[in-house]
Amino acid sequence: MPVTYTQFLTLIATALRDENGLDLAYLIRPVSAHGKDLIKEFRNPTRQSMSRYEGAIENPWDEIAIQYVLVVTHVAKRRSADAFKEHTQLVNLFLRFLTNNSGWTLPALFATLRDLRDLAFDADVQAQDLSQKSDCMEEAARIISKAFSNCVTDRCRPFVLLCSRGSTIPHICRTSSYQMSRKWGVYYVVGLVLKSYFRVRRISLSKNILRALEANRDIPPLHEYPRAHQVTYRYYLGMLSFLNEDYTKSEQELTFAFYNCHLDARNNQTCASYLLEPYTCFISCCRRILTYLIPLRILRGHLPSADLLRRFPVLEELYAPFISAIRKGDIQGFDTALDECERRLVDLNVWLTLEKAREICIRGLFRRVWVVSEKSNRIPVAMFHSSLQVSGMDVSSEEAECLVANMIYNGYMRGYISHEKQMVVLANTNPFPRLADRPTPFMLY
Repeated sequence: MPVTYTQFLTLIATALRDENGLDLAYLIRPVSAHGKDLIKEFRNPTRQSMSRYEGAIENPWDEIAIQYVLVVTHVAKRRSADAFKEHTQLVNLFLRFLTNNSGWTLPALFATLRDLRDLAFDADVQAQDLSQKSDCMEEAARIISKAFSNCVTDRCRPFVLLCSRGSTIPHICRTSSYQMSRKWGVYYVVGLVLKSYFRVRRISLSKNILRALEANRDIPPLHEYPRAHQVTYRYYLGMLSFLNEDYTKSEQELTFAFYNCHLDARNNQTCASYLLEPYTCFISCCRRILTYLIPLRILRGHLPSADLLRRFPVLEELYAPFISAIRKGDIQGFDTALDECERRLVDLNVWLTLEKAREICIRGLFRRVWVVSEKSNRIPVAMFHSSLQVSGMDVSSEEAECLVANMIYNGYMRGYISHEKQMVVLANTNPFPRLADRPTPFMLY
């Protein structure tokens, strides 16, 4: 049955009276079914023509309802920039309401901010197709940051709901009679802010958000938040550490995100993913995490199995040549893969990380030399030189000796070089230690 604007206002008033955040979130989403009914009712609404409805319900919801009609109209006509502009005003009005209310409004906050980000993305893409400049995503990031400040400065002390088994579950409960703090929305909003910063490549601004989190001692521990909030936040922490070459921390954060990624997780970079199948969304999120986790594991000597790569054909196409070259000690194959995939790897910010794995490929080649020499602890430098030439590296004997010396210095091999006798003397036990056992497994140079 079609919903009229009068009924729409009544539904909003009921949700406000009952403090029903979930219903309120549904009512102000542009993708909700009643949006089409309102479009048919008003056809070509303007702010001036809708002004007669001001005061119909409590302020600012009378204005928010008007803005909602304008947003859905622009969305239906695929005017993304105009839709984003109107939705920006809707969010600002909602934030004014949020300041004087408790955490029951969080579902509506999450919905409005998520739609703001999606509309900003659509507006930027549409402008790009028309060869126009657009900074909608930057504007969205600024507004979402304002929402973060609104949540983190809430003076209401956070509480933790208890489930029947006695464990703590900090989730949004629509039937709770408690005064819920807006601080329970902090990490969800932080996730949206970080997504926006990454989208517009303003990653340095993330430090301000993280600094504000560390400075606020009243925020509940991260592990008490919903798992989805934890996974998104720790994924972006891992990404920031990855870009700063803090690979140890990056591996920890991305590993947590991978093993805790929920089956119903949506692809963070797909704005129109509302109707995606849950398994497809799960695969998309896991693939995104593995794009950066696989290179980190390679640096530690943990190569992904063929079974894992088969589940992610895109990653198999990208990383299989490198993994095969490392297993074989094929330096030429590794260099060829680096050249062929350079553009793609640079776009993903993993080129430098994989380039460092070349040392592991050389180690694999030298270990094969040791195996071929019947695991002797005395191997001529000439054998290593020959193996490098066979593998496609045109180097002199002195350069080969230098590469062996680097392998020993960096902990890939245990032993020493007798320069006078041109002999490499390897340790009797464990001459090629496991990469993960090195004191600093991510330190390659």
